[in-house]
Amino acid sequence: MTKNRVTNLVSSCPEPTPQEQMRVERSHTDFDPLAMNEWLEGSEEKSQEILTMYQQLDRDPILQGNPAHYDNGTHQDRELVAARIHQMAKYLETDGLVKFWRRLNLVTIWDPSLGIRISVNLALFGNCVKGNGTPSQVNYWMNYKEAGTLKQLYGCFGMTELGHGSNVAGCETTATFDEATDEFIINTPNISATKWWIGGAAHSATHTVCYARLIVKGKDYGVKTFVVPLRDSNHELLPGIAIGDIGAKMGRSGVDNGWIQFSDFRIPRFNMLQKWCRVDRDGTVTLPPLEQLSYISLLGGRVGMATDSYRILARFTTVALRYAIGRRQFKKNPKDSQETALIDYPLHQRRTIPWLALTYASAVGTNRLEQTHARILKELDVAVAKDDKKLIHQSILDTKSLFVDSGSLKSTLTWLAAEGIDQLRQTCGGQGYSSYSGFGKAYNDWVVQCTWEGDNNVLAMSAGKTIVNNVKQVLKGKLLDERMSLAWLNDAKALIDAKPVLATKADALDPAKVLKALQTLIVKIAYTTGLRVEANGGDWDKLSFPRVKLSKLRCHQYCLETFVTDLPKAQGAMKQHLLRLAQQYCASSILLPFATDFVINKVTVDEVIGAIDGEIIEDLDALIRPYVIGLTDSFQMPDNLINSFIGKYDGNIYENIHNGTKALYSPFNSQAPYNAALTAFLNRAPRDERLRFERGDYAKEQLSK
Repeated sequence: MTKNRVTNLVSSCPEPTPQEQMRVERSHTDFDPLAMNEWLEGSEEKSQEILTMYQQLDRDPILQGNPAHYDNGTHQDRELVAARIHQMAKYLETDGLVKFWRRLNLVTIWDPSLGIRISVNLALFGNCVKGNGTPSQVNYWMNYKEAGTLKQLYGCFGMTELGHGSNVAGCETTATFDEATDEFIINTPNISATKWWIGGAAHSATHTVCYARLIVKGKDYGVKTFVVPLRDSNHELLPGIAIGDIGAKMGRSGVDNGWIQFSDFRIPRFNMLQKWCRVDRDGTVTLPPLEQLSYISLLGGRVGMATDSYRILARFTTVALRYAIGRRQFKKNPKDSQETALIDYPLHQRRTIPWLALTYASAVGTNRLEQTHARILKELDVAVAKDDKKLIHQSILDTKSLFVDSGSLKSTLTWLAAEGIDQLRQTCGGQGYSSYSGFGKAYNDWVVQCTWEGDNNVLAMSAGKTIVNNVKQVLKGKLLDERMSLAWLNDAKALIDAKPVLATKADALDPAKVLKALQTLIVKIAYTTGLRVEANGGDWDKLSFPRVKLSKLRCHQYCLETFVTDLPKAQGAMKQHLLRLAQQYCASSILLPFATDFVINKVTVDEVIGAIDGEIIEDLDALIRPYVIGLTDSFQMPDNLINSFIGKYDGNIYENIHNGTKALYSPFNSQAPYNAALTAFLNRAPRDERLRFERGDYAKEQLSK
């Protein structure tokens, strides 16, 4: 009987079958991935909107992912991003801002340069104008001048300076009021005051919102915001404006980050954004009591980066787990007919599945943060418009909560996403190192998230300090407003006195009890940190580390609280899978990483931590393992947008790698552009010949006469 080996590859023996393995794995899914996606996204409506957008973006010839782009240089990246901005601007014309932000959030996962280029104009420039400008100023710059539709005016965000980043109050650029001409004089007084890292400044921006010190009649009123033109209608720099490119970066080469220097550059008085601070014609300065709310314009970026963390983890847990199904390595038993799939090694499960659980937790946590942010902005606008003191007070409380929540989630989740991209890359071995897996560019593009729009440590210290002060306030008898997201701290006294919350292995498998344990730990650390601050004479800097720790714990408490709240909404088999993911999230992302803190603060006991490290995580891995493909399919990300040879839906990793690489680099063009350099050293003449035989016998004979 003839054995037919005809396939789409020329083979002399049976080929591996990763595609068939993927089919088998997918058949294990006993739930509807679309229904799971609706749970992840928070509603059927939001899920459907995202899936529709994925389809549009997947088919868009300009916006879709392309492995060839991994070979781009800086100039090619910037040209590509410019074309994509143009394409996205067309969507903005019909989407409306709310829908457009959702679209941009999705695009950012595979082209973060595009995401930041547009966000600098719409979110940073635009939200600064909206947050600090009067209604007429907002209308002029965002509508009449069309900055809000990516047309005519393109703004950048002139806050960071060469010498000041996180300390905005220390900015040195000055805006001095000249009563004689009714103008502000914008000036860069020294080298450290040079605006630096300004996205879009090098080539794109026509205007900037400049953070500068307001100087009126010799008095410094602190840092305020001003709209400053940079280029004229011919896109040429204006006199008094000096701009340059800051050069190569680790990633995001598609962003034209630049530096700006102002040399006694004059702008009209009404270019100052005067919603919170006003300067009249005669130089009278009015500082309203609500000026603190001017910084709410920065929160949108932090909320967005927290959500980005969920989606970037979703992208690369999908890649890593799909590869782990198809890739086989070694045989557990010499008699086995095939080598073992990576995913069937317990160590590999422990290296990958906890990241899947974290991704699910971050999905629900960031969805809640998004919804809260949108509600607060809407209510604040209504309160200010009506001058309703009660609503304004409530908005201030909500905003204070949002500062802590967005700071904790932005810092903790961007850190975890950076670690996750790298760890998941390593699980893919050599193929993870290939540019076409997607990991390398994504990591280099991602890690800036840890240091901009609020350096993670600075944000975390601020959030941790607020938690310490709130606990101190509660213990003195002044309870937090129930509307605040940290209102659960009102139970601080009872939590401090609580006995170990997790006393058994069963307790550690109960997400609701882990949530209680987490809240207990936060209160205990906050309490002892407050005592240490007092003992150190109020020196908060000495207690920076526990403040950062508190922020991380708060992020996990926020996500776990949301997970526990949303879990009952799941139906059928989904509920059991989500419970296991919640248990895995508790074990691998909360209890084990903070084991020392849980034990020394007597929130749990050594035996429970030992069980988590020794069996609970591995047992949960084994239970989750058969469903990892269905659970990653539930993210519903199309292949073009995942943009990875090893992470395609069909699982056919070897053909995808080989054929994809051949399409980019023709095997029939085997000589490199630098072939002359190669042949020069390979075909070099013998040394004696190159030395003109001047060291040979004949030379010796002739020269010694």
